[in-house]
Amino acid sequence: MISRKDAKAQRKNVKTRLTLFLPIPSLRLCAFARDLLLLFPLLAPSFVSAAPVESKDIDVIVRDAIKAWQAPGVAVAIVKDGEVVYMNGHGVRRLGKKDPVTPDTLFPIASCTKGFTVAAMGLLIDEHKLDWDDRVRKHVSSFHLSDPLADGDVRLRDLVCHRTGLRGHDFLWYRAPWDQEEAIRKIGLVKLDKPFRTALQYQSIMFMVAGRAVESASKSKWSDFVKRRFLDPLEMSGTCFTTADAEKAKDIASPHGRDENGEVVVVSRYVEEIPNAASSIHSTARDLAQWVKFQLSDGTWKGKRLLSAKNLEEIHTPQIALRMEGSVKAANPATHLMSYGMAWLIQDYKGHNVISHAGAIDGFRTQLFLVPDAKLGIVLLNNLQNTRMNLALGNALIDQLLRLPKQDWNAYLLEQVKKEQAAAIERQKEREKKRQPDTRLSKDLTAYAGEYKEPAYGVCRVVLEDGKLVWRWSTFTCPLEHFENDTFLGRHATLGVVYFTFHFGSDGTMLNVEEPLDVKFKKTE
Repeated sequence: MISRKDAKAQRKNVKTRLTLFLPIPSLRLCAFARDLLLLFPLLAPSFVSAAPVESKDIDVIVRDAIKAWQAPGVAVAIVKDGEVVYMNGHGVRRLGKKDPVTPDTLFPIASCTKGFTVAAMGLLIDEHKLDWDDRVRKHVSSFHLSDPLADGDVRLRDLVCHRTGLRGHDFLWYRAPWDQEEAIRKIGLVKLDKPFRTALQYQSIMFMVAGRAVESASKSKWSDFVKRRFLDPLEMSGTCFTTADAEKAKDIASPHGRDENGEVVVVSRYVEEIPNAASSIHSTARDLAQWVKFQLSDGTWKGKRLLSAKNLEEIHTPQIALRMEGSVKAANPATHLMSYGMAWLIQDYKGHNVISHAGAIDGFRTQLFLVPDAKLGIVLLNNLQNTRMNLALGNALIDQLLRLPKQDWNAYLLEQVKKEQAAAIERQKEREKKRQPDTRLSKDLTAYAGEYKEPAYGVCRVVLEDGKLVWRWSTFTCPLEHFENDTFLGRHATLGVVYFTFHFGSDGTMLNVEEPLDVKFKKTE
């Protein structure tokens, strides 16, 4: 035990050190995504004094968020000290209809599926059928990475903390006409975007591979194993694994987005025909309250152990740092350190350790929050895409429930969104300013048409239709208009504004498709 004099000296020293740091902000993800006090245990609270949960206060916070973000509806569940203390639906399942969102309304949880996959892995590790540091090919012999060093040493742990060196390459699975096995084969041909194990780059296909490891070790389908070992014991009877199963439910949310005028409208549902260990689970606030209670436990449920405390803790333990910069920094002003565990994001927030994960797919956003020292968990499910409402609402609820300093998170994050949109518009304007409008194509249009190929992304085609070029790849079709020299511009509802640049050289004709693909195809003819 230290003396009062020593304690006073330590506090003075800490105070001096604190002045060297500025607050660093938070963006969600996913997202997919909270205070320097974690670095200094003397200043962290020795106990958590939580406010009694007043439903009317929570209702006000939720309604304010719905109004600010124009979300059609949201389902909310709050767990405290092992009990559900709030559960309610707000708003409607579908604009133009009166059917309300309820605690039993079914939503796709997208990337929050990943938490079930790592829990399944942890259980198999408890049974000595897997190990976090097993080489991936011990369980999935067909899996490869293009870099020889990474290919030879990639471990299961690397897959589920996003440090393989591969960025998302989401269009190798999103709306793809090929199956998951082909997506896994294709990603093995992609050149690493960062050196192996040096950076966090969110990568969903790696979780498909993790699902295959679960299947190999359990000798059963991933979905069957998760249902038998987690959903059934936790009594999550409303949870399912495919869109077809979800659509059998009467109480199901409709997806919404914004049209070209910024108005909220119903959009098409993203279809997951096959169970996917990265993204396909559909669930409800009622069921996910059970999941959150389990995540806050020691791995037992009603006296029965489902997962060892050791592996549950390992899942929630930082594995790789996330750099606090750019949009991540801007959206998290109460956070100084952020890292990724295994299917969970870990950060400090006003002196508390917050573990969370987001899920996003066409028309929906999901977010789960865990505050272990307060034994607090929050489930948020909403039916509007491309919104940070869940982050704003989650922060506001944590502030309310833990009696933390409050701020208008809706206003703050809406302002961040405006800044990002303005920056995107400015980048587009800058591109336009640099345009050379009087330039001409170097060749006749027929010279640009043809078949182009890239080892991982496969074949794309440029065809001449009614005197104009049209690009086709995967399930995407995009008419091209001349921009400058041999560069064309394409506008697509999903891809956005994309630039296509053709290069004619001694090694053949190359087609560079810029963001979001950032891929170079070589002409095959």
